Amino acid sequence: MRRGRTMIIVILIIIIAIGVGYVAIRQFLGTSTQGGQQPQTTFVEVYIAGQNIPQGGKITQEVLDTITVPQDSLNEVMFTQDKLANLLNKVAKYQLDQGVVITASMVGDASNAVAISGPVWASSIPAGMTAMSLPISRLAVSGYAITDGAHVNLNACFLFVDVDPAFQTVLPNLVAGLTGTGFLPDALPALTVGATAGGSPQGRLELDPSLGSQQPFYIVPNNIADQAGQRPRMVCQMLLQDAVVLKLGNFPLSSATPAAADPNAAATATDPNAPAPAAPDIVTLIVSPQDSITLTYLMYTNAQISMTLRNPTDQARQATEASTLQFLLSQYNIPVPAKLPYAMQPALGILIAPSLPNDKVPAPATP
Repeated sequence: MRRGRTMIIVILIIIIAIGVGYVAIRQFLGTSTQGGQQPQTTFVEVYIAGQNIPQGGKITQEVLDTITVPQDSLNEVMFTQDKLANLLNKVAKYQLDQGVVITASMVGDASNAVAISGPVWASSIPAGMTAMSLPISRLAVSGYAITDGAHVNLNACFLFVDVDPAFQTVLPNLVAGLTGTGFLPDALPALTVGATAGGSPQGRLELDPSLGSQQPFYIVPNNIADQAGQRPRMVCQMLLQDAVVLKLGNFPLSSATPAAADPNAAATATDPNAPAPAAPDIVTLIVSPQDSITLTYLMYTNAQISMTLRNPTDQARQATEASTLQFLLSQYNIPVPAKLPYAMQPALGILIAPSLPNDKVPAPATP
C-alpha cells in the first residue's frame, strides 16, 4: 500500500516536471524567434542643396540632390519626391550651403523675390527690428571684448547748460547800455534805441554783511571763453539693455564671404609679416525702430556712448539711477573737501594717470 502511494507521487512529480519543461522550452523558443526577426526599416529620399545656393537664388532641378533617410526621421517640412513640384521654381530665403536639407522655411515664392533679396546678414535681423551703426572707440566696446553677436548694454553721458528760453543762448546774457531812448521831435511816433557793443555778462546784486553797510555789489560771472561763462553739468545713464551686435567693423561691399571680401584679413592670416588690419571704428546694433531714432539723436548731439558686455543667457532687466555729481557724493559717501589754510604743492588743476617713461617700461617676459 505504501509502495503504491510512493509510485503515484513519483509519477505526479515526473508529469509536473515534464509540463514545466515544456512551457519553459516554448517560451525560450518564442523569445529566440522574436529576437531573430529584424524590423523592416523604410527609407525615403529627401532633397538637399546639391551646390551652394545664394540668397534669392532660384531652385531648379540642376541645383538639387537627394539623400536617403529613414521613414522615422522624415519631417513634414522636408521635400520628398512626391513634393518636388512644390519646391521647383522657388527662391532661397537665405544662403543655402551644399548638403543642407531643404525645408519649407528656407524657400519662398518667386513673386516675393524682391522682399527676400538683399545682403545675407539682413536675414539675421528679427522681424520688427532694425540695424543701426554707431562710431566707437576702443573704450566704447570694452577693449574690443565686444564682437559679432555679443549682447550689450548702452550707456550715454550728456552735458547740460542753462539757456535763455527766448534767445536759446547759453546764460548769462550780456548787458549793454542804452542811449537815445524815446521819440524824436517833429517826426513819426517811432521809438529809437541805441545800444553799445561789448557788454559784460549779466550779474546780480549782493550785500556783504561783513561791511556793515547797505552798499550792494554787482557781481558778474567769470567769463570762461571755451565754456561761454557757464560750467556744463554732466549726467550718465543706461539707455538700452540687451542689444545684439550685428557686426563689429565694416561690412563687405558685396555679399561674398568675408575672407574673399577682405584681402587684408586673408593676407594677415597667411603672412605673419603683413600689417595688422586697422582697428574697427564702427559697430552695428540690432535695435527697435524707436531706439534707432534715439541713437540717431544722441549721435548727432555728440553724446558719449559706451557699451558693456553681458552674458547672452542673461535676460534680466535692471533699473538704474542716473549718475550725477550729487549721486556720487551721496551714494558712495564721498565728502566734499574742507577749505584748509594749507595745500599741497605744486597745485593740481587736472588729474593725469601716472605713466612710466619709455626707458622704464618693463619688457615682456620671454618664455
